[in-house]
Amino acid sequence: MIYPTRAAVLIAAAGALATLLVDAVAPAYWYVGLAWPAAVLLLCLVDAATGARRLSARLELPRSAYVGHASEAIVRVGVTKGPSPRLVEVALDLPPIVHAEDDGRMLIGIAAEQGSGRLELELVRRGIARFASLWLRWKGPLGLMWHQEKVALDAGFPVLPDLRPVHRHGAAIFQRHALQGLVAQLERGDGSDLDALVEYQQGMDRRAIDWKQSARHSKLLARQYRSERNNQIVFAIDSGRQMSEPIAGLPRVDRAVSAMLLTAWVALKMGDRIALHSFDSRPRVGSGLVSGMGAFAELQQMAAGIDYSGEETNYTFALTGLASRLTRRSMIVLFTEFTDSISADFMVRAARRLVQTHLLLVVVLRDEELESIVEREPDEADDITRTITAADLLKERRIAIGRLQHLGVHVIESEHDKVGESLVHGYLDLKRRNLL
Repeated sequence: MIYPTRAAVLIAAAGALATLLVDAVAPAYWYVGLAWPAAVLLLCLVDAATGARRLSARLELPRSAYVGHASEAIVRVGVTKGPSPRLVEVALDLPPIVHAEDDGRMLIGIAAEQGSGRLELELVRRGIARFASLWLRWKGPLGLMWHQEKVALDAGFPVLPDLRPVHRHGAAIFQRHALQGLVAQLERGDGSDLDALVEYQQGMDRRAIDWKQSARHSKLLARQYRSERNNQIVFAIDSGRQMSEPIAGLPRVDRAVSAMLLTAWVALKMGDRIALHSFDSRPRVGSGLVSGMGAFAELQQMAAGIDYSGEETNYTFALTGLASRLTRRSMIVLFTEFTDSISADFMVRAARRLVQTHLLLVVVLRDEELESIVEREPDEADDITRTITAADLLKERRIAIGRLQHLGVHVIESEHDKVGESLVHGYLDLKRRNLL
């Protein structure tokens, strides 16, 4: 494709003024005024002919990347026919899940018939980032004509759930809390599985004394327990409309997935069994219980399949179906978000049935936007209205959390960048207290 540059348009416009001036001063020589546009047209044709090139382009992408990361793409341009232009403008066709500065446009200098440029990609959603095409354009030698070419691409890479918390904090958290097999005496009384009967020693918990066995053996015997290592942990992730809204540039559901993967990694290390479920208006992703560190890759792949949804969450349908598939008492970790009393009421009703059999832990992210609106001093009348509305929403949120805690539900309300560590500490605390 060939079209004039801004310089050519301005020069042609200046020629129109010169033509009008000739017509006004010497009408008999009106044809002299046509010399300017004719010369501009001739120069544009010469520039189009001499600026014809044949260029090739190649896009180099990472093999994979994590959502919320900034990755890098490299565009390499080569001249296959004709003299090399000095500069080439590149415009990359970006997929919806990728953002880039200046909408993916960049300027590449050509030296020795080749050049390259780096483009930083901001990954804002999970999925497959597919790049279908890019455009190249360059000016002719006179700078009057653009030459544009479209290059078809068949490139892409998967954008995976964020595993940075696992890599950064997983090993440290596990070493800090996992004492099984290292200091065996600290496990006494922590679990619910009877390990052995031992002779009662001064300082032991008197509640561990087995009076029947003591009477039979004519000496005080105490029960010694070992930690249970096969608890069932079920992660239920709400992927509905409210969880798909961004917080600090990343959807809430992606924050939840990252926290889930960190906690699942620690739980698998601790010997527990893990299951993953995702739902919005109905169940979307469901897995069976898995155990062992070899299952973490499978869990990560399933988490990558959790899609964003614009539908309202149906807690009754999703959680009732989940509870019907569990055959023993389990710990259910529910990631969700509620901003109105109606959705909170549906969630409380569903939680009331779950806590009768299972241990329920609800994880929500603090709404820092609403809190900042409430704390900000109003300057106008609209600010006062906005502050009152935000305060009412926060009040309804606290009431819903209080209702859940009154039912016996454990609630973690955390900042978006600390939710993973908060959840791991909450899980380990519940496990240490033997509430399963």
